[in-house]
Amino acid sequence: MTTSPATRRTLNVVAACFCLVWIFPVYWMVDTAFKPYGDILRTTPQFLPFPFTLGNFADAVGKPGFLTDLGNSLLVTAAVVGLAIVVAFLAAVALSRFRFAGRRTFLVSVLVLQMVPLPALVIPVFLGLRSAHLLDSLFGLALTYVAIVLPFTIWTLRGFLHGIPVELEEAAMVDGAGRMTVVRRILLPLVAPGVIATSVFAFITAWNDYLFADVLMKDQGHQTLPVWLVSFSTATGTDYGGLIAASTLSALPVVVFFMVIQRRLVAGMTAGAVKD
Repeated sequence: MTTSPATRRTLNVVAACFCLVWIFPVYWMVDTAFKPYGDILRTTPQFLPFPFTLGNFADAVGKPGFLTDLGNSLLVTAAVVGLAIVVAFLAAVALSRFRFAGRRTFLVSVLVLQMVPLPALVIPVFLGLRSAHLLDSLFGLALTYVAIVLPFTIWTLRGFLHGIPVELEEAAMVDGAGRMTVVRRILLPLVAPGVIATSVFAFITAWNDYLFADVLMKDQGHQTLPVWLVSFSTATGTDYGGLIAASTLSALPVVVFFMVIQRRLVAGMTAGAVKD
């Protein structure tokens, strides 16, 4: 089915409008971060930051706890992405390639767990970590995020593995390759786009979470960037310039991570869509 040039132009205009609506809040955040405090509070919208200032960023970086919380966020997020992808990949291989008792029940459980709202898990997670003496621990926080992202990553990677012909593995095993060799040299390279696509979800979940980090981490030396952002709001008022500049800085690692893996992400989203 072909579309006329007029229809394509109309669809492009509609798509461009949706993109503008989506990107405007991001633009407004960055624009406001460069405005002097007086211009931020103006009732008349100012779409360009004139006069231009870097004072908000200096206030944000100079605020106590920035470097410590940045390091905590980077450490926790890296641990979550690495551990979640390894566990999810091995679990997806087992679910996709082996038949065992309780397999369907496990799959249904994974699907149901994705539907549980995160606030409902705060109290059980808190009690579990307290009994394991992992409260106020970066390791405990990382384990919490791993548990949160595993249902989605397992389900997604299983879908990618399900699209890989079993004959490839059988041919390798006939040639003398062991099961782990097949997993490492055949399945892992073929499912790499899916691994990268799911790693984005794990990264964003761990990097942006505020709820669990605030409840589980009371020591200021163990807090993460989302909790640090709240420090810009005090009983005497809110430092909007510093808060918006800090929010812009905290969003940069996500943007950089996405730009680095963008090409592979697109390949992962389209992998398996067409079969020969």
